Amino acid sequence: MNFEKARFNMVEQQIRPWEVLDQNVLDLLMTVKREEFVPAAHRELAFADVEIPLGHGQVMLKPVIEGKVLQALRIAKGDSVLEVGTGSGYFAALLAARSEWVRTIEIEPRLVELASANLARNGVDNVVVVEGDGLAGWAERAPYDAIVLSGGVPFVPQALLEQLKVGGRLFAFVGQAPVMKARLITCEAEGRFRTEDIFETVVPMLRTTARSEHFSF
Repeated sequence: MNFEKARFNMVEQQIRPWEVLDQNVLDLLMTVKREEFVPAAHRELAFADVEIPLGHGQVMLKPVIEGKVLQALRIAKGDSVLEVGTGSGYFAALLAARSEWVRTIEIEPRLVELASANLARNGVDNVVVVEGDGLAGWAERAPYDAIVLSGGVPFVPQALLEQLKVGGRLFAFVGQAPVMKARLITCEAEGRFRTEDIFETVVPMLRTTARSEHFSF
């Protein structure tokens, strides 16, 4: 398989036509080698417009979704980023290429091992992978410039909103199948948030050990 041609086709035929026009994002998707983070059994699907199974009920999101999320978050050098749901480590690698550092939390121990190995093998050294329930966030390292949830949630936990810097952005897939809102929440001032729904989609729900909270955004 010609990975470079497949990568180019992914960007030009899938991602750009879906109104991902930020050239920095497109360049990033051409640079970070997606195939290096795909399980060997599915490597030929690395650039297809499909979710790729990772086991344990989790998937790599479609490339077009990843592109839309990156474009919305506007990650910049110097940003501190929290990711909830590490998966294979690919999206953490994308975030890390644009930011100062990424902390990413994964609830499934075997995916913690997979992502850590993938990131190390590809020389990504500004990502810290930890095992845990990311929906509580990582308050000890807060506040963050950007927080991204890589799976669905019925609502955005208050704990995560409280870990955003003023000017910080949180991206989440909110709701339940058959329709979820891909939602960008910006902290405009202490305790004040602006919400924008970017597109609709359906993604697998994030696993959590928490019971329901009292807050819904």
